[in-house]
Amino acid sequence: MRIKTKDVRNVVKVLDEIIDNYNLSTIDEKRDWKEYERKVVSRIKTAIKELSPLIEEAITSLNILKIEKRGNKPKLELKQKIIILITQRLIKKSNRDMSNMLALFSMLNEIDISYKTVERIYSYEEVILVMHNLHVLILKKKGVTEADCCGDGTGYTLTIKENYASVVEKFKEKAKDSEEIVKKKKKKFVYSFALLDINTRMYIAFGTSHKSEKEAFLSALEMAKRIGIPVKSIRLDRYYSGQSYVEILIKELGNVKITLIPKKNATIEGCWEWKRILHDFVNDPITYLEDYFQRTQSESCFSEDKKRTGWIIYQKREDRINTANFCNIIIHNLFWLGN
Repeated sequence: MRIKTKDVRNVVKVLDEIIDNYNLSTIDEKRDWKEYERKVVSRIKTAIKELSPLIEEAITSLNILKIEKRGNKPKLELKQKIIILITQRLIKKSNRDMSNMLALFSMLNEIDISYKTVERIYSYEEVILVMHNLHVLILKKKGVTEADCCGDGTGYTLTIKENYASVVEKFKEKAKDSEEIVKKKKKKFVYSFALLDINTRMYIAFGTSHKSEKEAFLSALEMAKRIGIPVKSIRLDRYYSGQSYVEILIKELGNVKITLIPKKNATIEGCWEWKRILHDFVNDPITYLEDYFQRTQSESCFSEDKKRTGWIIYQKREDRINTANFCNIIIHNLFWLGN
């Protein structure tokens, strides 16, 4: 059955009513808390058990050639650097706090380094390579060979303390006249977008951007191509409900089934996949919504991640911020490695 632009817009007009009826017909299953707690404990144990051997495997798959032999011997081994990054995100500490914590841990592991050393770990190329290998190995161990995805964006706060002198100069007043100046912080925001496999709740790819969610989205698609796991289908929110995004997805991911909610001014003009989306939306909106609402898993996973690793990224440089976000992705997948 052929559809017209007015058919699409008519359904969009009554979409809120359709969603209300859909919600009334949906039965919320009560959670078995005993079983839920058992699974959570099992996943935590699996994450801790698998972390060390997975890091070792990720490192051994690299062939690192050190051309420059001058300089001091590194205080930390590559494996220690990865563990420090993951631990820092889990305990939600800044670089300085983490170095102090390591001083405490040194009673057990004899690691004694400055906060600058912790900070620089986020920029080492070999660390980024190991993290990439670790990400691929976790997906492989979970058995993710293809993905039915949902995607969404979120954000993290970047809190950077301004030094005393710069604040005084900025506000053109004496520090002693205002104690609030000393407490003031410069806050920024970073966008993050992640593609989640619905069946395993594992992140396939992610992107980070200081500019926009769209830039983070494009970065995530680029990573998905590099990972090499075919994306069979994807569900996105209304921010991506445009023909241009459909064309981008087809270009980057190939033959992928796309599910999204059309905007009020949508037209049937566009590529074949766009027409297919509108056809399914108009002819069977209930079934379409059942598929679309699987994207709520992205929101629940973001909530889970931020409870575990926090809302703040303490790094300042863009490359280090991206590494910190990568840590969040790996930590999430580690905790979903078990059943």
